[in-house]
Amino acid sequence: MEIIEIITKKKDGQELSYDELKFVIDGYVNGNVKDYQMSALLMAIVCNGMTEEETINLTKIMIASGDTINLEEIHGTVVDKHSTGGIGDKTTIILVPIVVACGLKVAKMSGRALGYTGGTIDKLESIDGYQTELSKEDFIKQVNEIGCAVISQSGTLVPADKKLYALRDATGTTQSIPLIASSIMSKKIASGASTIVIDVKVGNGAFMKTIEDAKALARTMIAIGESYKRKVICVLSNMEAPLGYAVGNGLEVRECIDCLKGNGPKDVMELVITLATYMVSMGKNISIDEAKKEVEKVIEDGTAYEVFTKWIKAQHGDIEKIKISERCISIKSKESGFIEAIDAFKIGELSEQLGAGRVVKEDNIEYGVGIVLSKKVGDFVLENEEIAKVYIENKDIKVDDVLDCFKIGEHAYSQKLIHEIIK
Repeated sequence: MEIIEIITKKKDGQELSYDELKFVIDGYVNGNVKDYQMSALLMAIVCNGMTEEETINLTKIMIASGDTINLEEIHGTVVDKHSTGGIGDKTTIILVPIVVACGLKVAKMSGRALGYTGGTIDKLESIDGYQTELSKEDFIKQVNEIGCAVISQSGTLVPADKKLYALRDATGTTQSIPLIASSIMSKKIASGASTIVIDVKVGNGAFMKTIEDAKALARTMIAIGESYKRKVICVLSNMEAPLGYAVGNGLEVRECIDCLKGNGPKDVMELVITLATYMVSMGKNISIDEAKKEVEKVIEDGTAYEVFTKWIKAQHGDIEKIKISERCISIKSKESGFIEAIDAFKIGELSEQLGAGRVVKEDNIEYGVGIVLSKKVGDFVLENEEIAKVYIENKDIKVDDVLDCFKIGEHAYSQKLIHEIIK
């Protein structure tokens, strides 16, 4: 079997067998297949796609490239959630204590992010002292004792995906539904969860730019889940504008705390309640209406916030000490009118320029920087009224670049947040 033959076969639009995919993936992990060869194959996949069987086989091979987590030692039902990523997407930190307060368990391994703002682990590391690494024994023990633990993804969990993801990011081959689906589902299945809710972002600040592509990704992930007897539901949500007001690691954690105290932005709370409702409904095998009532109750009575404080304390974090930059610049609007649109992609790029994200995986995160919107789509802003705050450490951005993210006009448009639920 030769790598050139396999690349040529996929370049010609043909289906690759399990053995051919295994030859390539195993060879790439052990160094026999070179970056330039894998890059050529990835580009052929981006151009010609993969069949459902190919995608399921690729997922299986990536799972087998490393360790898997057995959650049988955890007492109770374990549920998980994943997001395809977006600007201001901080829902995991809010969801975890909510579903635990409803009687479920969350044993979650999350990642750091490339681009835009940080991943869930980067956000949690903005909490002073938060420990992102636990031994397997301590991880299981903490979940059994307080209901949850969120740690960084093990280096031995799906190593093929880590190596492939870095190469895809560096070679412009991230935009492929089979590659995205196999990347997400290999990690979810290897992590051991049997019930998974996936937030598929749609819009200019997301991988999926159209609802049609988002639906295709959702159906592919559900098919992979079914092949492993996993329950998977996908929620398609809007990422044309940033989620919530805060964009940036420590700033987003502060907003998470507001949400758990019942004072969060309406869009964040709508999405969180939707995702949590489906997690609780699937995990407890109860109706959507019953699940939603439970979710809203634990937020209103403070039970979810109590779980949050126990979880952060168990991992040595101090929620009184969140890294937020002291240098803050107020951005004022140059005109009056309604906010007709906010460019999520540009806001993400500016946050990355400030240091809230990474260009390459070796980059250090500036945990305290970012952008906090003062206005959302549909709001009215006066000339010279604050439209955003920019939190700065060592890097600056131009005021006009921030203002260019906002489209101001005569109409008070509203944006639909939840597009569709796919089961």
